Amino acid sequence: MSYKYSTNIGENCAKAVGLALPISRKQSIMICKFIRNKNVQLAKQHLSEVILKKRAVPFTRFNDDMGHKAGMAAGRYPIKACQNILALLESAEANAQFKGLSTADLVVMHASAQKGPDSWRYGRHIRRQAKRTHIEIVLEERKTAKKEKKQEKAKPKETKSAEAPKKEVKPVVKEEKKPEVNKEQSKEESKPEAKKEESKSQEKNQAAKEEVKKK
Repeated sequence: MSYKYSTNIGENCAKAVGLALPISRKQSIMICKFIRNKNVQLAKQHLSEVILKKRAVPFTRFNDDMGHKAGMAAGRYPIKACQNILALLESAEANAQFKGLSTADLVVMHASAQKGPDSWRYGRHIRRQAKRTHIEIVLEERKTAKKEKKQEKAKPKETKSAEAPKKEVKPVVKEEKKPEVNKEQSKEESKPEAKKEESKSQEKNQAAKEEVKKK
């Protein structure tokens, strides 16, 4: 039998429905409000604490003559309704895991309780109307901003050297260094050459004088 949900369901969602559950509709409305928009793991933990009577479900409606509980106004411990809704939550979580969604990022996007069929049970003098409730649960995968930032940081950045074309490397030719000569050594080497030139010029002058005398 196909069931039409009272909300839009996307690709990143998982759903579960409980039809004609034998639980109170008024209590179910308050429990659905209690777990709506919570992480699945947190919602399961809170429901299990309600079953153990460690945490009360706040009743903002249907609270006539209802006593207060610690840390809140009117509240109760609807054990039977919480057990049925907890089983339905686990079923929706299994459906999400089958679809390949991350169970750590699942949030209870939609949880609603609706009136079930009118069914009657035995009574001694008159028949009694039984409690029947439909429960819808839709889970959605929501990734937080912190996790998205971590994923972006984890991605390797493209280096500029990989994008730019490689430049041709020219072979480097080493120039041979000439041996350095001290200035003093160069001066000493140049002195005998200068003396030789002076002696030659003197000889030429003397030879020219002698030729002039002979004439």
